[in-house]
Amino acid sequence: MGAGAVADLPDRDEFLRRWSALHLGLAPSWLVRRWLSLCFPLAQVLARLRVPPNVITLTALASAIAVPAVAAGERNLLLLAAVLVVISGVLDNLDGAVAAITDQATAFGAVLDSVADRLADTAYVITLWVLGAPGWLAGLVAGAAALQEYVRARAAGAGMRAVGVVTVAERPTRVIMVAALLVGVVVVGHAAVVATAGALASLGLAVVGLTQVLIATHRALG
Repeated sequence: MGAGAVADLPDRDEFLRRWSALHLGLAPSWLVRRWLSLCFPLAQVLARLRVPPNVITLTALASAIAVPAVAAGERNLLLLAAVLVVISGVLDNLDGAVAAITDQATAFGAVLDSVADRLADTAYVITLWVLGAPGWLAGLVAGAAALQEYVRARAAGAGMRAVGVVTVAERPTRVIMVAALLVGVVVVGHAAVVATAGALASLGLAVVGLTQVLIATHRALG
């Protein structure tokens, strides 16, 4: 990209069009449009500062990886862990937004983002275990979430040229769940009970999400 490329950034409507194109033509829902519209001003700032999308991706991953380590500390650090979860989730959206705004989307960036997402999901599940959820339950949550994304990837490899469906268990849901659980432990205590309940809820959502993806894949591929 040329030295002056960031001087002429797209407006919000053009940004949303580019976002849709990067997501295989998926038309954002009203809620997604609102979220993307909120991200847009910050993405513009990062674009004007010439922050590369891949740097944003790696920063989001670093924030996520720090969460279980912070959560394993004193209880008064749990709010910090929740803030790190939120930061990670916001940055995870901003890398794609900046890529769309600056027209810097690359195949490698997409792969890096996907790998970072899976590592971040793993960090969130480890956080559940650190808080006291049974290891076997945390493992099931991790497996169900990973399987949803694996089915999507295999479906794309088999020729499905669309995202398929936006499920109840996408990454924003996982981010919100973990952040809410951390705050819940601060408010009510009983970390193991809250973490186990959260893990069970996460597993239920993951199973529903996986079912939604399987149904969409069957409809698309027969």
